[in-house]
Amino acid sequence: MTILVLGGAGYIGSHTVYELIDAGEDVVIADNLQTGYMGAVHPKARFYKGDIRDEQFLDNLFNKEKIGAVIHFAANSLVGESMIDPLKYYDNNIYGTMVLLKSMVKNGIDKIVFSSTAATYGEPENTPILETDKTEPTNTYGETKLSMEKMFKWVSKVHGLRYVSLRYFNACGAHISGKIGEAHIPETHLIPLILQVPNGQREFIGIFGDDYNTPDGTCIRDYIHVTDLAQAHILAVKYLNDGHESNIFNLGNGVGFSVKEVIEVARKVTGHAIPARVSERRAGDPAVLIASSDKAKKILDWKPEHASLEEIIETAWNWHKNHPRGYSSK
Repeated sequence: MTILVLGGAGYIGSHTVYELIDAGEDVVIADNLQTGYMGAVHPKARFYKGDIRDEQFLDNLFNKEKIGAVIHFAANSLVGESMIDPLKYYDNNIYGTMVLLKSMVKNGIDKIVFSSTAATYGEPENTPILETDKTEPTNTYGETKLSMEKMFKWVSKVHGLRYVSLRYFNACGAHISGKIGEAHIPETHLIPLILQVPNGQREFIGIFGDDYNTPDGTCIRDYIHVTDLAQAHILAVKYLNDGHESNIFNLGNGVGFSVKEVIEVARKVTGHAIPARVSERRAGDPAVLIASSDKAKKILDWKPEHASLEEIIETAWNWHKNHPRGYSSK
């Protein structure tokens, strides 16, 4: 079976392609390279440059390749940007997914695994967060991802599409080989921002608020290694291939680390002092976000293999110190 990975030149998409290839799967990538990089594309995958908003492009691809399942990473994903330019997110994320589903239905492709987000929950009701908790996003990005999930639900009722939506928390780390890793412009994720200090790209790491109701006053987040996320997508494809019904799963380690704890582990891994400065809180930052992944572990038989924060940061540092500017070109 051939698997189509949309956004397979991006951070999580490229790591998923590497895991799929290692598992012996036949993989096709489609990416418009807006935020992805050719340097992240696995040499054994067939690559098509194109946009999911282009129905003709998708139809041609589906006619040329015998796609058995789709893994969908093709979306804009910056929370801050989504609040400044919400229509960009409605255009790419929602309209793009509508065009994709239209083409999938037309071409008889009925299985899709979707890269969703913990941002669909908004301010958490419980810790850890359950899949059954209320979904009230507090930003445009989370709202579009939730709308995409609902689109899958209604299309499945009418056209028989089956889907798995994977709501994950803080993706981090890099491939164990060091060949691919995290490269965003602008960078907004905590661990790569911290590692810019020992890489000589910033003088200090900023901490947004140290007066939260947490043990050390800084926000606590659930960090999940990108390779563990990739494995969950592969298991989700298998789940659909085995004939199971549509479903939604959280992906996280179920353990929270504070900003100060992450910085301290980065100091240990890099051997650098990594100065930190505290500034005002950011609006909309919950104190604690931790996932319950019990459902994914039970139903998908998912077992995170890289749960240690030290290992996560070691793999990230191995990538960033050797690729301080990310990939050399698009």
